[in-house]
Amino acid sequence: MIVFYCGWIAYKRTKEVDDYMLAGRSVHPYILALSYGAAFISTSAIVGFGGVSATLGMGTLWLVFMNIVVGIFVAFVLFGSRTRRIGVNLGAVTFPELLGKRFNSKFIQGFSGALIGVFMPLYAGIVLIGGARFMETSLGVNYDVAVFILTIIVAAYVITGGLLAVMYTDAMQGTLMLGGMTVLLILTYVNLGGITEAHQALTDMSSMVPAGLAAGGHTGWTSMPAFGTPIWWTMVSTIILGVGIGVLAQPQLAVRFMTVDSKKSLNRAVFAGGPFILMMAGVAYIVGALSNVYFLDTQGQIALDVAGGNMDRIIPEYINSATPDLFVAIFMVTLLAAAMSTLSSQYHTMGTAIGHDFYKEFLKGGKSGKTISVTRLGIAVTIILSVILAYMLPISIIARGTAIFFGLCAAAFLPAYAGALFWPRMTREGAIASLLAGTFSSLFWLTFVHAKEAAPLGISQAIFGTETLLTGTWTVVDPILVATPIAAITAVVVSLATKPMPEEHLDKCYRGCIKR
Repeated sequence: MIVFYCGWIAYKRTKEVDDYMLAGRSVHPYILALSYGAAFISTSAIVGFGGVSATLGMGTLWLVFMNIVVGIFVAFVLFGSRTRRIGVNLGAVTFPELLGKRFNSKFIQGFSGALIGVFMPLYAGIVLIGGARFMETSLGVNYDVAVFILTIIVAAYVITGGLLAVMYTDAMQGTLMLGGMTVLLILTYVNLGGITEAHQALTDMSSMVPAGLAAGGHTGWTSMPAFGTPIWWTMVSTIILGVGIGVLAQPQLAVRFMTVDSKKSLNRAVFAGGPFILMMAGVAYIVGALSNVYFLDTQGQIALDVAGGNMDRIIPEYINSATPDLFVAIFMVTLLAAAMSTLSSQYHTMGTAIGHDFYKEFLKGGKSGKTISVTRLGIAVTIILSVILAYMLPISIIARGTAIFFGLCAAAFLPAYAGALFWPRMTREGAIASLLAGTFSSLFWLTFVHAKEAAPLGISQAIFGTETLLTGTWTVVDPILVATPIAAITAVVVSLATKPMPEEHLDKCYRGCIKR
């Protein structure tokens, strides 16, 4: 009822395009911080990465460090202020439009919108899976029905209220998430006999690491995997760097910087955003790892065995087994809030990318009618795509799917985005070349080299007769470590080799940012 009330208030206050697309550009710092954090930390972090921590250990806490330093401090203080200022200067209302107008290119705006519309449904699909799996476990609801219910609720307020509804509900849901995760951490330590006792017990379980994981480099749940092993590369390149750096180029997060009225508001938001991320992600990863101690004490098995080999079921199984029934209900609300806050941001971003950036601005040259109507249609289309994926994707996909999308965004958008904000010498041609090089090198690596995706896809096997084109360590190196440097080098080389953009255009872009 509170969610729908927030949606109704937002609907009543949404009168102009800026209201629907950017929440009127006057959002309170607290609402920005909680909305950003709630959109960032979803069921993929709590359920997916909590399950990864239960399987691979507390090395995932380095991701929390990256989330706070890069995802909050660097994002808000460095990227956020420039994004807000240049967005206002150019009248941009979406992330692709910011890039398109900075480089004076409809192609960049259209291609970026299409990329978001095609690949973000994967991310939305796995967030749906996380919420639906918990509903399935907690309420005994059929998984397919749970996906449908969750989708309908979120779609109702996003389509009607736009980003204002998204941010109002995100802030409310973020508050619920903070309370739920705090209680979960306390209950976990109480159940396991205290902080020191719980962590010592987990350390003492190192001899119980499954043989397959030990062979891959797993050394225990309170230590990092052995350096250079496949699990170490997965932990460092895919989880810590893939998600930790990829957050800077997330369209649904970057657009929030354009919703506040001043740089001061962004700086204030850091003080709420940092602790929020610490409690949300940090608690999920700690509890995920410690669930092994609980399951060993109560069922004589490690968490992965209790969940039947499906990492995505570990956190739901732990919550239902280790906490009182009342808290199960409270945590279900917490988890649904996490799912809904991220889904609403994704649906809004996908809708604006397809409806506004790709269709209206790129295909129709800005002459296709009302922006809000086209965007609402785009939201509806991408919702259907994400639901289809939620029904089709395999088990243990949540963390991997999140890392794939974050890595793709880093490779495709980050060099062009950083250049747009901080390097006036970057040209239209450099941005286009970087965008294409990052996108296609990332997709190539996923399809033909990175074993976790290349082997199941089977495209390399069908064409070349081998699961991966490269062997050894290369097959566990995440695409972000290959594709992002390629895109960055391409951006620099092509920009220096092409004619600078007109001074009057650059003056307009950077007005209020730097002296020229």
